[in-house]
Amino acid sequence: MTALLGGTFNPPHNGHVALARRAAAHFQDEVVVLVALRPGHKRVELDGEIRLELARAAFPDYEVERDPHERTVDMLAEGRWRDPLFLIGADEFSEFLSWKDPERVLTLARLGVATRPGYPRERLDAVLSELSRPERIEFFEIDPLAISSEDIRDRVANGESIEGLVPPAVAELIQSRGLYR
Repeated sequence: MTALLGGTFNPPHNGHVALARRAAAHFQDEVVVLVALRPGHKRVELDGEIRLELARAAFPDYEVERDPHERTVDMLAEGRWRDPLFLIGADEFSEFLSWKDPERVLTLARLGVATRPGYPRERLDAVLSELSRPERIEFFEIDPLAISSEDIRDRVANGESIEGLVPPAVAELIQSRGLYR
């Protein structure tokens, strides 16, 4: 089984790394990081190859690959992984019903949903109650980290420190390449 952590990683931060580590320990799985080159759900300013380089710097212990698909269901439909587990955060899961073909996503993969202490369980239960295969979803808890890629981009643009928010190798690439300025 393979756990898949997909995203734009614009930039990857310590919260992403913590989620991957916790999922690997909890599920006893290999984790593959998938960088969405052309995400259909959000606009990204940085080229996919630069974000791929940032992700490789953030996740040196994991396989990091390009994901050319705009939607998760299309990536999973390729069938590259046997019994994949797609990793998402609780905030993303609360929006899962708005994804392209969420029921097919659950046919093609199980979901590993990272929750944090204090996250409103009723938001998760509301989504579960609408799904035909809720048994395909497993929740696991992670420590809360108040970090967002948007905040990091804003900090860099304002000349503020991002120390402790991103892995040192990512901070070095951002600095040396003049990214997010």
